[in-house]
Amino acid sequence: MEREIVELRRQLAGQQPSPTIAEPSIKPSFSTPASPKIPKLPPQINQYMGSEEAVASLMDLRSGLEGGSFLRSPNAQLLLTRRLGDVILTHDRVKDLFHQFFVFYHPFLPFLDSTKSADDYYESHILLFWTIISVAARRFDPTLLTSLSGQLMKLLWETLAGVPQNHIVVKALCVLCTWPLPMMSTSSDPTFMLSGLMMQIAMQIGLHRPSHAQDFTRFRIELREEELRDRVRTWATCNAVAQRVATGYGQPPSTFYDWTLSPSGPNESSFKLPADVEGRLQIEVFSNKVTKFLYSNRLDPVGLASDSERSSFTRYLVRDLEDLEQKLKAHNSAMSILYLRAAGLHLRLSAFFDSPNSKDYPLDLLALWLSTTAFLECAFNVETSAGGALVYSTNYILQLIIAAGFALLKLLNSFFVYQVDINYGRTLFNRTIYAIRSISVSPNDLPSRLAEVLVQLWRSSGAGSKKLSNGNGVMDSSLQLKVKCRMSMSLVYDSVWRWREEFQLQGRGNLESALKNPTNPDSTVESSATSVADHSLAPSNMLGDTVIPDGFGESNYEVFDPLNWMLDGLVDLPYSLSAVPDMEAHHLP
Repeated sequence: MEREIVELRRQLAGQQPSPTIAEPSIKPSFSTPASPKIPKLPPQINQYMGSEEAVASLMDLRSGLEGGSFLRSPNAQLLLTRRLGDVILTHDRVKDLFHQFFVFYHPFLPFLDSTKSADDYYESHILLFWTIISVAARRFDPTLLTSLSGQLMKLLWETLAGVPQNHIVVKALCVLCTWPLPMMSTSSDPTFMLSGLMMQIAMQIGLHRPSHAQDFTRFRIELREEELRDRVRTWATCNAVAQRVATGYGQPPSTFYDWTLSPSGPNESSFKLPADVEGRLQIEVFSNKVTKFLYSNRLDPVGLASDSERSSFTRYLVRDLEDLEQKLKAHNSAMSILYLRAAGLHLRLSAFFDSPNSKDYPLDLLALWLSTTAFLECAFNVETSAGGALVYSTNYILQLIIAAGFALLKLLNSFFVYQVDINYGRTLFNRTIYAIRSISVSPNDLPSRLAEVLVQLWRSSGAGSKKLSNGNGVMDSSLQLKVKCRMSMSLVYDSVWRWREEFQLQGRGNLESALKNPTNPDSTVESSATSVADHSLAPSNMLGDTVIPDGFGESNYEVFDPLNWMLDGLVDLPYSLSAVPDMEAHHLP
């Protein structure tokens, strides 16, 4: 490398002198090894780089700078760039992506300062900077997202390997856990693990005691009021994100709702949260109550509350939810209402654990139907100042939409169908499928695969129009679940078990070929691989162009992990659906 630099300088000395151009200083964000591997510049970038920029680039790489380099534009101007590995972005492109993030994505998680520039975020920490870039690229530059994914994960793990951390890293994890990088299966999805790291880092640096930050570091810290307010807001968002991740993945939460976040806690202005952040935090506190009351019974092998306790707990939680909705009505935004409806669905999905012999069973199923339809209608119509926002939804909202889709699948193909408007239910199911596919970043990512599984089960179950054998809506055990250890998300996992038994074991439903031509839930064609999706049924704001990133076209039959080893047919199912007479009689998934 030194020889290359000397040779380039020798060549420069023999050329005509050119006007001196002031180069802005670039601070190194973190140190790298003494002899780093120099990534090869893309051809379309390298053609604009002159000899002066080549020298600067080599010198930057040799000293371990990840800040960027200079590119020569076609009109001979030097352009400041931001660089991460092979990914190089011009200043204008960065500015545009940051604008897209704060307009379309930030309303779902409003805790960052939109008045700061992209350069400010870069100087604060490059992990947060590139995380924001990756989120904005989901819709506006899928090719960039593909190129950036590997480099961002490398930067993430290199950053987390360092100790101690700072609260800017916690902010980056909040954003990344809200909009994870696209995955084909949950076996490779680190989101739940990252949410735990996020909480641990936050407490290690004392975010839960923002006014006593000095106690968590060996350096003297004097926080200004705005810095203290930022730490409190970050701590609140951290807990809200951790709760949503736990709910969406069907796992116990790692949240810590203490005095700092209590509405009756501190009275100082620095501890007061913005209305939207405070409201959404209280919604997640309620979701935590649902998890603790209904799914944290230490006397049950899978943590379920007993039938008698569940009925009492549900009535109490319903009143609590109604009170919360009244409190939030004064400053409810469209996003807050959406999260409130999601919390209500999280509560009502417990109806699948009720005994058919319970006197409250019919009412609980009806309440589940109402909660499911209310959440879906709210999700389909959510808007921001920029218009329809569904395609920019968070991973948590997507997971709840998937759960709602499976709830419609079961309810509309059971004895319960006689109590509701079947035509409305079928229409809502179709809209749900297109919503999942529109939120999906890649045609072959996990949401796309689950949407296809959902449609195949829907078609095999009668598509909501099947004539049931009893013909009179008599209650039976056909809605009972076999998988019960994933809390409110047990319904999704249970449905995938059934899909595997009905399709994979019988050699039906080629998922790989179906994903290339997604199945239309209303199609009468038997083979999903040859059916054509009718996009006219999808609302206009749900449709968008998608690009298949590299690596997503592989032959991979994982659908929903950690059950991937079951779905691949490597072992036998521990449950036999044929052992349940009602399920066999009605051919339910």
